[in-house]
Amino acid sequence: MTVFLATLTPMMTLFLCIAVGFVAAKAKILPDTASKTMAKLETWVFCPALSFTTMMRFCTVDTLATHGANLIMSTISVMLAMGIAILLSRFMVKNDVAERGVYSYALAFANSGYIGDPIVLSLFGEEGLSYYKLFCLPLSILIYTWGISVLTPKSEEKGAMLKRLLNAPTIAIFLGIFAGLTGIGQHMPSFITGALDALKACMGPVAMLLAGVTIARYDFVSMLKNKKVYLATALRLFVIPAVLIAALFGAKTLASSLFGITMSNDVLFLCFFATAAPLGLNTVVFPEAYGGNPQTGASMAMISHTLCVISIPLLYALMVALFGVPFA
Repeated sequence: MTVFLATLTPMMTLFLCIAVGFVAAKAKILPDTASKTMAKLETWVFCPALSFTTMMRFCTVDTLATHGANLIMSTISVMLAMGIAILLSRFMVKNDVAERGVYSYALAFANSGYIGDPIVLSLFGEEGLSYYKLFCLPLSILIYTWGISVLTPKSEEKGAMLKRLLNAPTIAIFLGIFAGLTGIGQHMPSFITGALDALKACMGPVAMLLAGVTIARYDFVSMLKNKKVYLATALRLFVIPAVLIAALFGAKTLASSLFGITMSNDVLFLCFFATAAPLGLNTVVFPEAYGGNPQTGASMAMISHTLCVISIPLLYALMVALFGVPFA
């Protein structure tokens, strides 16, 4: 119960931010362009500030071995998740290719950044977040390659894939890694690090405000009627994380018995927060940008963000009971 409540507190904080964004949008307190402005701030300012400072402080030569092992485990999990998503989406959507792409993306990728980052930061601090950000690097690469391709028309893909991959948060991660490994970050002026710390603190609340504003744009009742969305949410929050964690536990055990490579159970928790988060907002943003139907994505975002307030603390408590306290 103590572990459950410790995780529930940051989840309720984030959920309250979603509610504030929803009410502010419905009450017309915010202008129609508010969601685009917040999305740009998240993408170009807040998330890069968080990624850069975290990597700069905790990605060092001493931690390279652990990070390398975690990256291998992350690659295993993300490739398995993609295979599961492709298979399940074909059963869930038979003929509509565009909608099948939405389900493929939603089942393959959780909201590991806007939800996972602030939760990991609140539970384990910046050092735990540094391990989490690097663990999510293969996930980010696949999101901005295969993931975006299934959400956009084929004609829109050409010439844009590299631009999507070289996005501000990913570039910030690599710059932070460079600053951490070379020691440059230790000599950075305090007014710069202070500004970065202030900016990164805005990422979680603004992301949740954005989720609330986005959900408020669509009809609430009709979003609750899509039965397949509930199935996708259950798969995303419960089934797929359980399968991936079991697979990584098996791979970790096999590596130990065959090659003598020992890894802590921390990697299982990194996988948990990266995959048990709710469905992301790209299933709304990209279909809308390219003339598709964003309502399915909006339904996924609303239902999964609401249920994850309970599912994440509950499953995290179960994880602690099974594998012990992470980053202890």
